Amino acid sequence: MPRARGGFKTRKYHKKVLDKAKGQYGGRSCVYKVAAQVVDKGLLAAYKDRRLKKREFRALWIARINAAVRALGISYSQFMNELKKANIALNRKALADLAYNDPKSFSNLVNQVKG
Repeated sequence: MPRARGGFKTRKYHKKVLDKAKGQYGGRSCVYKVAAQVVDKGLLAAYKDRRLKKREFRALWIARINAAVRALGISYSQFMNELKKANIALNRKALADLAYNDPKSFSNLVNQVKG
């Protein structure tokens, strides 16, 4: 029985991997075996960082809200507690955007919640 040598299918798969490895230095973009390792590691990092990105943005929003409310004489935890008691359903992303782009209306919101 003759030996099966991938041919078309193997070349197609190798080309797909090498296309993903474009921009790498040296053999990492030319040699299939090395490029496959680089692509696998890159895809794992991309998967992990898509999740980390959400965590980092939430931390940024909390830091912005905290800085804005402390300037108005209340702590972040007290502010979030008062928001919850007042049944104001604004998420942290919206609150941080309001604090950053429209400080006047944010201070009105804080005063409404405080008083």
